[in-house]
Amino acid sequence: MNYLFTSESVSEGHPDKVADQISDAILDEFLRQDPDAKVACETFCTAGLVVVGGEVRSEDAYVDIQETVRKTIARIGYTKSEYGFDASGCGVISTLHEQSRDILQGVERGSEDAQGAGDQGMMFGYACRDTEEYMPLALSLSHRLLQILSDIRHNEPALMPYLRPDAKAQFTVEFSSHHHPVRVHTIVLSTQHDDFAPEAEMHERIEKDVKEILIPRLIASLPERTAALFKGDYILHVNPTGKFVIGGPAGDTGLTGRKIIVDTYGGRGAHGGGAFSGKDSSKVDRSGAYAARHIAKNLVAAGVCDECLVQIAYAIGVAEPVSVFVETYGSAHVDMNDGEIASRVAGLFDLRPAAIVRRFGLRNPIFAPTAAYGHVGRKPYREVVTVKGEPREVQFFGWEKLDAVDDIKKSFGI
Repeated sequence: MNYLFTSESVSEGHPDKVADQISDAILDEFLRQDPDAKVACETFCTAGLVVVGGEVRSEDAYVDIQETVRKTIARIGYTKSEYGFDASGCGVISTLHEQSRDILQGVERGSEDAQGAGDQGMMFGYACRDTEEYMPLALSLSHRLLQILSDIRHNEPALMPYLRPDAKAQFTVEFSSHHHPVRVHTIVLSTQHDDFAPEAEMHERIEKDVKEILIPRLIASLPERTAALFKGDYILHVNPTGKFVIGGPAGDTGLTGRKIIVDTYGGRGAHGGGAFSGKDSSKVDRSGAYAARHIAKNLVAAGVCDECLVQIAYAIGVAEPVSVFVETYGSAHVDMNDGEIASRVAGLFDLRPAAIVRRFGLRNPIFAPTAAYGHVGRKPYREVVTVKGEPREVQFFGWEKLDAVDDIKKSFGI
């Protein structure tokens, strides 16, 4: 029997995502000056106020928190006082303090490779064949719809001139009993907007533009097999309350790390509970989750299985993971059980924190782009950034590269 599965995403103007982006912008500014900086930065934002707290350790970096916060808010699009939250008018309070030495002594060792995990915990990575990016389809569509909406707001404002930064999207997809997507069942979009007409007239205009501009652009951007899932009979809800003028931090408080399911797999697979944004890579909540995604994606791409969940667990101060777990949901194409696959994976990949950091270049200022529209499922790219005053070409989203496929195929005899 067919079944339905739903995932949501939120735009860069959602209050929790505003907080995530501020935290990662501050992290990047520290790493730009000191690649060895240790940062755990949390942000709280509400109407007219941003509070930044947490712990930092750096020998020589100085970050202007006020400037970094305001530049991030302005880039998102909160630049008008009528939004109730704007880059130039909001208050900014910083309570960052020095990192606990009790944590530091567990992380730093005489040898880089002996560097311990910054905390205990378990991290998950997931991959499947729903999309070309090996991501769950409902989440991928939710991200993509909001990215197109954001692109219109920033680059073609005349098309939908009333758009404000806050938005949420949700897709329900029908799957067959064999877990293959059959069709898009329901789309929900709530987008913040100017108060430009009577309520019924506003709703009618926005719904019309979503039907005639936004969704056609989404479908046109998709691979043929995915576009074919839009069969014209989907249910559409646009701003179901009828009006969405008050939004962003003026409508609801924002807090770093409160959208971890949006950040990862939309409820598919599993999540260890640790947030990502604002944390340097010594925190395995972040680096371990990236490594687990890299393994899961490469296993599926190599043909070991069609669906894969990878768990890695650490003890604080200990370099080697305490466990590596693999679940293939009965989709494996090799003559091995999941325990045997996990054992093979543990031998193939160096999962010590220092090795993960080296592999993906996680001491570079690459984290601000991860803070909206997902930390995983993104296209890897290289770009020149400034580090310690010098230009440096660095890798972004390196954990999304399919650079372990050949090694996996060789190891598994594929």
